[in-house]
Amino acid sequence: MSTTVPAVRRGVGERLPRSDGRAKVTGAFAYASDLRADHMLWGVTLRSPHASARLRAIDTRAARALEGVRAVLTHADIPGAKCIGVSHLQDQPVLAFDRVRHHGEPVAVVAADDLATARRAAALIAVDYEPLPVLGSVEAALAPDAPALHPDGNTVRAIRIVHGDPDAPLPADAVTVSATYEVGMQDQAFLGPEAGLARPLGDGGVELEVATQWLHQDREQIAAALGLPEDQVRLVLAGVGGAFGGREDISVHVHACLLALATGRPVKMSYAREESFVGHVHRHPARLEYEHAAAPDGRLLRVRAKLLFDGGAYASSSTAVIANAATLACGPYAVPAALIDGTVAYTNNPPCGAMRGFGAPQVAIAYEAQMDRLAERLGLDPVALRVRNALTTGSVMPTGQRVPGPADAAALLDGLRALPLPHAPGPDPRSWPGGPFGATEGEGVRRAVGYAYGYKNIAFSEGFDDFSIARVRLSVADGAPVAEVHSAATEVGQGFLGVCEQIARTELGVERVRLLPADTGVGSSGSASASRLTWVGGGAVAAACAAVREALGLDAAAAPDELARRLGDEVVEREATYRHPLTEPMDARGQGEVHAGFAFVAHRAVVDVDVELGIARVAQLACAQDVGRAINPLALEGQLEGGSLQGLGLAVMEELLVEDGIVVNRAFGEYRIPTIADAPELPSVILELGHPDAPYGVTGVGEMASITSTPAVLAALRAATGRELTRAPVRPEDLARVQGFGA
Repeated sequence: MSTTVPAVRRGVGERLPRSDGRAKVTGAFAYASDLRADHMLWGVTLRSPHASARLRAIDTRAARALEGVRAVLTHADIPGAKCIGVSHLQDQPVLAFDRVRHHGEPVAVVAADDLATARRAAALIAVDYEPLPVLGSVEAALAPDAPALHPDGNTVRAIRIVHGDPDAPLPADAVTVSATYEVGMQDQAFLGPEAGLARPLGDGGVELEVATQWLHQDREQIAAALGLPEDQVRLVLAGVGGAFGGREDISVHVHACLLALATGRPVKMSYAREESFVGHVHRHPARLEYEHAAAPDGRLLRVRAKLLFDGGAYASSSTAVIANAATLACGPYAVPAALIDGTVAYTNNPPCGAMRGFGAPQVAIAYEAQMDRLAERLGLDPVALRVRNALTTGSVMPTGQRVPGPADAAALLDGLRALPLPHAPGPDPRSWPGGPFGATEGEGVRRAVGYAYGYKNIAFSEGFDDFSIARVRLSVADGAPVAEVHSAATEVGQGFLGVCEQIARTELGVERVRLLPADTGVGSSGSASASRLTWVGGGAVAAACAAVREALGLDAAAAPDELARRLGDEVVEREATYRHPLTEPMDARGQGEVHAGFAFVAHRAVVDVDVELGIARVAQLACAQDVGRAINPLALEGQLEGGSLQGLGLAVMEELLVEDGIVVNRAFGEYRIPTIADAPELPSVILELGHPDAPYGVTGVGEMASITSTPAVLAALRAATGRELTRAPVRPEDLARVQGFGA
C-alpha cells in the first residue's frame, strides 16, 4: 500500500464534508430506531427492579393471555448458551435464570402486535424475587466476608506491574506527593437509543439489522445463544446514533432474534431513554491512590499507584479496561521505578465496560493532578515539568515496552501555549458563569488556566489477533471506473465511511467510490473501538486496493481513463486482510510488548469561576494531538471537539448516580450532558508526525481528546479556587467559598 500520498482529488489529506452529513442534519438519515417491516411485532424486555435478588419463580400466564401478545420468553426458552459476553468471561445471562445481580437485568421478553400491548404484557409477568444483600462498592465486594457474586469470586482481574526497583530508598532530597482520587460513573449518553429489527429466514436462521460496533462478535454471541451455526445468522448494520463504547456489548440483539424465531415474524425492539440508561454498560467508577517521588530538579524517581475499578455485575470489557489503566497509569512520562496494582471487581452496580478512552481517562485525572502537585511543591512551571519527564521515541515504559513512534510533548504543549487566550467575560451575561440565568454579575469570578498531557494505546492489545478484512471491486459504468468497497467496519458517527472513500480514491485514482452496506457477508473488520479503525480497517481497504492495482499491472494509482481502458468489460475484485504489529500478554510482573502503538494528546483549559457561588464556566478548551496523518482534517477537528466536550462533561457535570445498586438518574433531565450552551471555544493544534508502522503514518484519533480534557479542566478549576478537587465530576459545593457551600 502507499506510504506516500499521491495528489488525487478528494483523496487522503483533503478537507471534505461527510458524505452522510446532509442526510443526518436534515433528518433524512434512517437510524436503527426508524426500522420498519411488514407484519412487524414489537418486543419489550422485563427488567429487575432489584440490584441483587434470587429468582424463585416467574409466572407468565397473565401476559400470555393478553390479546395481541404473540410470545413471552424466559431463560427456559433459550435453546443455546445461557450466557454471553464480549470477553472470554462470558458470564452475563441472556435472561436471568437463577438470580439477578444488577438493577435492570433482563428477566423476560415479550412480543406483541403493538408497543403498548407489549409493555402491558411485560407488566403482567409475575416474578417472585428474594432480595439479597447488595455489594455497592469495590471495597465491600473485596471484603473477606463478602458473598461471592460469581463462582470464581468477586475479583474480575488483578494486575501488578513492577518496573525497576520500586522499593529502593529514595535520595534524602527527594520530594513526594500523595493523594487519593475518585472518578464517578459516566454514561456514553448516545442520542440514538439501542434498537434493532430481527427477521426470521426460511432456512431456520435469522437476520438482524442493529446499531452496533462489531458485527461479527455480535453474530458469534447471538448464534451461540440461539443454538445456530453462524452461517444461519446474518447481521446488517443499521443507522447508529452514537456509540462511544456503549454498543460493544449486546443489548436488543439476542432478545429480538429469539422473539422473531418464536413468532415467525419480524420483531423490532427499541429502548426508551430510561431503559437505555440501565440497559448498557457505563464508564468504570474508580478509586486511585497515588504517590509520586521526584528529585529537586523535577525528574521523576518513582510512581506507586493502587487502582480500584468497579466493574459492576458482569465482566464485559473490564479485563481489558484494567489492563489499559494499569499500563498507562504513570502517564506519558519516563519513570525509572514504578509499582502499579490494578484491580477490577464485581459489584451489584450496573455493568461497566467500554467507554471512550477505555481506562485511560480515569488514570489521567490522577497522574496529571500529581504532576501539578509536584510542580507546586518544587516551585516549577507545570508545563516545563511535563516536558522534562516526557516519554520520547524509544523511551522505556513501565511494561518494559519502548515507545515505537513519535512522542513530542514540547511540540504539543508549546502549540497550546501559543494559542491566544479567550476574551475576558464582557457585559453580556451569557459570558459569565451561570450564563443567561444571571446567577452572577462577576464580582466573585476568577479566571485560571490548566494544562494536561496524556496518551493512550491504539488498537487491541495483549496478544489479541487484531485484524480487518476488506473487499474492493473495480468495474466500469457509463465509461468511468467505479470502486465498490465492502467492509464490515461499523460507521458509528466517527467518519469511517469517508476514510474508505478517500483511501480508495487515493490508491486507485478513481473519482467514483460506492460503499456497500456493512454486514457479515464479508470478513470481520473488528470493532469500532480502541481508536483502531482508520489504522486497521483503513489498512485493509488500502491493501485490497493495492491487490486490485496489482491485478491490473499498476504500481500506483492511475488516471480514470487509463483505468477504464485497462478494465474494459472486466471486473476485478480482491479481498485483503490487514494486521497491526504483534503484541503479547503481560507476564507476572506486568512486562511485555503489550500495545501496538500510542497516540499523544494535550489540552489547555481556561475557566472562569465564581468562587462565592461555586459556578464555573469553561471559556476555552484547546486540544493538541499528534494524529500521524490527517486523512480528513475537517472530520478530524470534529472528533477533537466532540471528545473534548465529553471530557468536559466528566469534569463538571456527568455522573450516573447509584444508590444501593439502584440507578437514580435515568433521563437527560437528571443526567446532564454538555449542550451548545456549555460549549467553550474549541481550537485545535494538529501535528502530523507520522507513525512508522501504520498506513499513511496514521495514529488513532477517536478517544484521545476525551483523555486530557477532563484533567485540564480540573487543573484550571484548582488554580482558580485553591481547592484540591480530587474527585470528578466536581460539584458547586466543591468550588464555592460562601458559608454553607464550602470552607
